[in-house]
Amino acid sequence: MKAHPTSIIHPGARIEDDVEIGPFCVIGEHVQIGGGTKIKSHVSIDGWTEIGAGCAFYPFSSIGEPPQDLKFQGESSVLQIGRNNVFREFVTLNRGTEGGGGETVIGDDNFFMAYCHVAHDCRIGNHVVMANAATLAGHITIADHAIIGGLSAIHQFVKIGRYAIIGGASAVPKDVPPFCNATGNRAVLRGLNTVGLKRHGFVETTVQELKKAYRVLFRSDLILQEAAAQARKESAALPEIEELVRFVLESKRGVCK
Repeated sequence: MKAHPTSIIHPGARIEDDVEIGPFCVIGEHVQIGGGTKIKSHVSIDGWTEIGAGCAFYPFSSIGEPPQDLKFQGESSVLQIGRNNVFREFVTLNRGTEGGGGETVIGDDNFFMAYCHVAHDCRIGNHVVMANAATLAGHITIADHAIIGGLSAIHQFVKIGRYAIIGGASAVPKDVPPFCNATGNRAVLRGLNTVGLKRHGFVETTVQELKKAYRVLFRSDLILQEAAAQARKESAALPEIEELVRFVLESKRGVCK
């Protein structure tokens, strides 16, 4: 590895040869860092933290510290980070807790802008974007290609579906279904994430079928089970329709409406 002499790196840390570590960083004993990762100045990485290849950590990010949970008593827990993630200035990522399975997991190709926070036991998929100062409480699940707007706060145990978008400065107390747009304090559904779907190559017929299902599920007077059955009946047999309906039916917190 290429490390600045002012950085403190525990000899027990496992770091690939082509990792670059800038000045005034601290790397703990149980840290593992994959090849090609670049760590700028003043970065702290500690605890049982595993980092995949090709990641980038910007100044003053704090990675792998104990969870902010009063029930935590120092038990073993981990933070797993995949490949090609970008963590900008002052991002904080906490390890898991015993009550949440003991691990916080972040997938591949995610972008965390400045001042984002990911609390204990969160699970983040791939290609997720968290804008500046977006904040996740504990036990949150965010599926692939979701976007979390700046200054947003998400309640613990909430789930965010694939290709969903959360508008800036939102407070999200309930689940947000896949393909949907939720905004506000408290967040409510504003329709589909149509711009995002088109940018990701969803064909127009699929978008139109999702709109039909959306209207039945969230804008009709039917009770949930009836609305789900109606959406399946009226919409084409597309996997996206089934994904949307199943997400709503399986939600434990209920969904934003």
